[in-house]
Amino acid sequence: MSTSEQIDIAVIGAGLGGAAAAALLDNAGFTAHCFEQAPEFTRLGAGIHIGPNVMKIFRQIGLEDTLAKIGSHPSHWFSRDGNTGEYLSEIPLGDYALKEYGAPYITIHRGDMHAVQIEALDQSRVHFDHRLEDLEERDDHVLLTFANGKKVEAKLVIGADGINSKIRERLLGVEKPRFSGWVGHRALVNMDKLRATGLEYERCVKWWWEHSRHIMAYATKNDGSEYYYVTGVPVDAWEHETSFVDSSREEMEAIFGGSHKMVQGLIDATETVTKWPFWNRDPMGLWSRGRLVMLGDACHPMRPHMAQGACMAIEDAAVLTRCLVETGTEDYATAFKLYENTRKERATKVQTISNANTWLKNPEDPAWVYAYDPLTVELG
Repeated sequence: MSTSEQIDIAVIGAGLGGAAAAALLDNAGFTAHCFEQAPEFTRLGAGIHIGPNVMKIFRQIGLEDTLAKIGSHPSHWFSRDGNTGEYLSEIPLGDYALKEYGAPYITIHRGDMHAVQIEALDQSRVHFDHRLEDLEERDDHVLLTFANGKKVEAKLVIGADGINSKIRERLLGVEKPRFSGWVGHRALVNMDKLRATGLEYERCVKWWWEHSRHIMAYATKNDGSEYYYVTGVPVDAWEHETSFVDSSREEMEAIFGGSHKMVQGLIDATETVTKWPFWNRDPMGLWSRGRLVMLGDACHPMRPHMAQGACMAIEDAAVLTRCLVETGTEDYATAFKLYENTRKERATKVQTISNANTWLKNPEDPAWVYAYDPLTVELG
């Protein structure tokens, strides 16, 4: 790419939301380039849930079948008491989700899904090692300057660059995200040790204790060969400068020891475990300005307790693309307003419920989340 190439749409960030936006825009006939600060693609993260609401979007861009083959298809979302093992709720997924919500519900390794998304893009328009340093809003474009010295003129800029978004910073000023008071431990467990317990581990189960402490455990591969958990533990502060730190089986034992034997089996099968802070921001009053617009964690970050954070970013991408199709890129101001009007209430509701950490603990109907279709929902 030359030092001052002119492009139509720049997507800042090639994560799950950014990659989805690039694919959807491309599918709709726009030309979008993705700029990612990471030097290259890596299989980051661990488990992730993708609901029928988002599998419909992957169907549109031709990735549904591939992801469905890789991912695990839980029959239910089970919630269980962490001490007694009692079932608190059994939310049907599997065939029920296919029939009722129109697409499968899968759990998958985030890196596996991300790889499928990146590989599906036009590689000449995915630019790694492009960390956005500065942007200058001009009359008919935005001048983007990257840390590697490249400069790009883009007619529109989509901030899919996460909770520490440079685009958000430009729109709303510098403000550090707030520590939510929660940390999560993440681990892929040793399957041999898990099998040695002789216990039947459900493909998707959330174990609950008092004060909403929990462990969400699930398979991340269709054949059940990989099993993952993430915890939610309230703590007073995050004292570390790094984005995560190593934890240990001993720490897991200290927090969750003496629980149900299946939980103990999970702890015993833990070899490598990391600890992450959950960051937050209040719902934001501004999603776009001028030629800049945000999606996903850049404009509505949420704790992961509904397993819908990435899904909301991908829904955003689908609706934003539809709005641009509706108005054309010249009337981007109308498109951005339409997008925000369509998305804000839903994203804020999911953000609020995620932060409250009550989702599916007790029997409830999740249809308002899973049956939602971003490709047909009325705009505005």
